[in-house]
Amino acid sequence: MLKTGVIEFPAGRCILVEPKYAHGENADSLPDLPVLPETLLAMELQLQQSSTDLRAFSETVLSDLGATIQILRMAGREYGTAGDRPVRMEDCICDLGPAACFDAAVRGAMAGRTVAEIWRHAREAAYNARHLAETILWAIRPDHAYMAGMLHVIGLLPSALGWDWNEDAGGHAHTALKLAERWAFPGYLRDFFCEMLMPGYNPQWSALMAEVHRLAGSYADHCPLLDVSAALPYRIVH
Repeated sequence: MLKTGVIEFPAGRCILVEPKYAHGENADSLPDLPVLPETLLAMELQLQQSSTDLRAFSETVLSDLGATIQILRMAGREYGTAGDRPVRMEDCICDLGPAACFDAAVRGAMAGRTVAEIWRHAREAAYNARHLAETILWAIRPDHAYMAGMLHVIGLLPSALGWDWNEDAGGHAHTALKLAERWAFPGYLRDFFCEMLMPGYNPQWSALMAEVHRLAGSYADHCPLLDVSAALPYRIVH
């Protein structure tokens, strides 16, 4: 598996990468996720450079809930749940190609204030989770904690984005686990969503997320997710 930090290509030209996942396109019929305009702009500018810094490109993707999910979905279509599949975002992008990843990110149209506020909350939770994993002796890797913090809101997506989704009878946590399974997320993320649905499955995850939202207390009064929760068909419970 390639792990170089820079992908080189001739100045002024784009890499044309045939998406490796095209043969599995029909396996995931859900709509594409919106990606914030500033994320798409940053990705495009990085691709226009004579060389693409893989770490910087990955960090841009990981700052945006929609871009993160779009690339995880692409990896899931390509690799499924194979044990040797790339897990780190940097490895997924390196293997699939940054141009193909940008193509996946750009397909979803941005939608409204509710989406932007959920995206912002997810990013802040991700930073909190990584900080805790770096500073406290959790048995959870900081990069895994970041991804869990970023993705913990995915149970809201079908309602917030107006999808035709009939599997939400079990609530937010049930929907999140269903999506993680459908999109073939890495095993550690499926474990995280199992814990969110069935507390006690892996209590470290619950303890981490409880602390993540305790830290959020400093901005809880104006947390965007609290502002939009009244417009959703269920309350957001962490």
